[in-house]
Amino acid sequence: MEKAILGLDIGGTGIKGGVLINGHLEDIRSIATPARESKEFILETISDFIESYMGYDLAGIGIGIPGLVDVREGIVLGLSNIPAFQHVELKKFLTERFAKPVFINNDANCFASGVHKFGVGRKFNHMVGITLGTGIGGGIVINGHLYSGVNSAAGEWCSASYLDHDYEHYCSGKFFEKYYHKKPKALAKLALSGDTLALKAFEEFGRHLGELIKHILYSLAPEAVILGGSIRKTYPLFKKSLLQTISTFKYPTVIERFEILLSEMDETAIHGAVALVELENENEIVNN
Repeated sequence: MEKAILGLDIGGTGIKGGVLINGHLEDIRSIATPARESKEFILETISDFIESYMGYDLAGIGIGIPGLVDVREGIVLGLSNIPAFQHVELKKFLTERFAKPVFINNDANCFASGVHKFGVGRKFNHMVGITLGTGIGGGIVINGHLYSGVNSAAGEWCSASYLDHDYEHYCSGKFFEKYYHKKPKALAKLALSGDTLALKAFEEFGRHLGELIKHILYSLAPEAVILGGSIRKTYPLFKKSLLQTISTFKYPTVIERFEILLSEMDETAIHGAVALVELENENEIVNN
């Protein structure tokens, strides 16, 4: 069989996998994450899931994790939604178990890497990927290279102070649930039917996200910000207020060369996990 790369996206509720063969992502599967179980039980669950792909001739395994990672050593430093998974030597465990190269990074970094290597980000040397969902994540590509920073913490704008809280409080699904008491999908349905309050919710959301993107522009001045995650599908509802807010950025010559795009791939996190293996093999990942 053709050499394949296995990509895993490990989340608080589910673990999803897929193999890249000749540039195509195939055999996508998912299982529930045993988030409340012991570290040992979770490790065995991940191992069993990987074992199910051992019919392929795997060149390597890439894994995206929703938390901070010591990228060099492959140590998961902590996951807020999987309490037992703290300081876990995941790379060592899986390398010893399967004798395959294993590479691990933050899931938002995987999104940025995936969209840059396989998606609409391919044409940019400097770009930022933002995932909009229950929370918000960010990943950075500089000079065509994924930049992870110390412990994969680069791009963690979610925790940066904003108004009376932080950006995640206002730029993710948490905003809609806290201030409008509905999930984004339900509010989007109301907004599309002309509901005034729902339309107002997305207008406000666009302004908040616009302020975050201005923050990113002042820090990095990328050529593009690419939006991923489930909330990106409601973009037409917040596009106007988002662009109006970004238009107040102080340096218009930067805005003239700046684009906002939507990821066209629903499995970007798995693509990004796969890209970790390819980029590492090409010696392209930049870390402090």
